[in-house]
Amino acid sequence: MSRQTILSRVGRILRRALLAVLLVTVAPVIGLRWVPAPTSAFMLEKRVAHLIRGERHKTIRYRWVGWGSISPDMRLAVVASEDQKFPQHRGFDFESIAEAVLEKDARGRLRGASTISQQVARNLFLWPGRSYLRKGLEAYFTVLLELLWPKRRILEVYLNVAEFGDGIYGIAAAAQAFFGKRPADLGRA
Repeated sequence: MSRQTILSRVGRILRRALLAVLLVTVAPVIGLRWVPAPTSAFMLEKRVAHLIRGERHKTIRYRWVGWGSISPDMRLAVVASEDQKFPQHRGFDFESIAEAVLEKDARGRLRGASTISQQVARNLFLWPGRSYLRKGLEAYFTVLLELLWPKRRILEVYLNVAEFGDGIYGIAAAAQAFFGKRPADLGRA
């Protein structure tokens, strides 16, 4: 077999592998633009951890609610506390990232500088923990989300998949668990 034939085959294999990776990663992002997320990678990891530890009595509290069922005050409060530049940035707040690097603590740990978009990417598609691989995949999924979803959808999904307490995922479960209310009834007081 000639060298050119081998290179041609390797090139075809690499193109097919790249296409497969794109399909496997882009398809769920496109689908979840319109469909409520039935679960997230973080919720699945928590369920598996409970099973492994034999904690069958522990549950995951989660219920999806649409944009119109979430108090505007709550939407604003989350953006104000989590990512004030959310409406302006395209997935990454490079100023906050630079500040976090400069403020590295004595043990060499960075404070969080993840945007709402990055947190949605991580919570929906990736695993908990810290590694360069996970951070790279988080950046990739963040770019996909920012390209394929409007900001309103990113915030809606965040409000539905963020962990607000141990095993309490999403604003509906949190509003009920902490205040005995529906998310539409949450206010400033």
